Amino acid sequence: MKKIAVAIAVALAAGSAYAQEKTLKIAGFGAKSGVVRSFGINSEAALTAAADVINKQGGVKLADGSSAKLVVEFYDDRCSAEEGISVIRRIYGTDAVVAVGPTCSNVAEPLFGILQKKVEDKGDSGLQMPVFTDVAIKVGLARISEWAFRNVPNEMTMYSSLFYWLKTRYPNTQNVYGGVEEDFAHSRASWYAVMKDRAEANGYKVVGNSKWLVNDSNFATQVREMKNANADIVAISAHPFTTCGVLKEMQRQGVKPKVLVGLTSSSSLETLQGCAKQAEGMIIPTSFAPVTKEGKAAAETTARFKGAADLHSMAAWENMFILKQVMESEKISGDKNQLPADRRKIRDGLAKLKQTQGLLGVTKRTEDREADKPYLFVQAKGGNWVVLHNPL
Repeated sequence: MKKIAVAIAVALAAGSAYAQEKTLKIAGFGAKSGVVRSFGINSEAALTAAADVINKQGGVKLADGSSAKLVVEFYDDRCSAEEGISVIRRIYGTDAVVAVGPTCSNVAEPLFGILQKKVEDKGDSGLQMPVFTDVAIKVGLARISEWAFRNVPNEMTMYSSLFYWLKTRYPNTQNVYGGVEEDFAHSRASWYAVMKDRAEANGYKVVGNSKWLVNDSNFATQVREMKNANADIVAISAHPFTTCGVLKEMQRQGVKPKVLVGLTSSSSLETLQGCAKQAEGMIIPTSFAPVTKEGKAAAETTARFKGAADLHSMAAWENMFILKQVMESEKISGDKNQLPADRRKIRDGLAKLKQTQGLLGVTKRTEDREADKPYLFVQAKGGNWVVLHNPL
């Protein structure tokens, strides 16, 4: 009987300790359905992998000196604005202290619009929920709400640098032809407001562009237009699925520009899995490559959680460590009864940041809650993305 009593006491003690273990919920959200589903899958893997590392290192230290483990719950917004708004409202109703996402700019833009615009505006009934974006990259979105923050690279800076470098590296190139995924917010904005603009600013003549939709699978007409233009540089502003479709059609029609430029989001494993042979030589600016010890470790750890490392998923990885830093510096309670106060502390902590440590180096934070991230140019070679040039 004595042994049984001891066993029961030990079991109760273990159960009590388990019950007292504190947790902090991080709500990830993004596209896990549709043609860009790989981005959401990779973000979830990176968030979960980073949380695992943080938890093994002791978790997050709370205001009372205790520690809490991070728990990630991920929501599929299907890259739909309506679904994204529904998802952030659901997250707001949970005990999540912060949300990380979304994947798509066409979701981020209206979603940021339902957040409170100014934190001190008591007449604004918008959601008071900190949102730290890892993927949606359309220029300038964080300015919509003071609760919105992004850890995405500045494409204007990257493509300005890229076209300047191309002009010096390939002085015999004079003109550019574009291909654009017309119905996708990121790719559309990246062609018209970024690539086209930056090419012209660096002395190139833009001789036209072809358009297609994100769910298209036939690109014969668009590539025929491209072939007729006979441009020195072809810049494709599209995500992996249609990028590969266009590249394969270019091969079929014998279109061989002197230089092939791709969209930031296509510097991914998915592109190489879909069309490595046709993508050979493509040049893309990116804010991640596994060139540092920390970057290699993050990529390997994320792979164990069935995710691929790229500029988007590794931003999600970085977000988790930034959030750990902020939650500790702002001394959040972790008490579910003080959830609004903890969310505000996280928002204020993110707003205070002037710089953060990323996997490529130091990222500067701007006044409008955006990131100025270090970047590289990578090129598709032999089924891999290899570093072509470090402009910094």
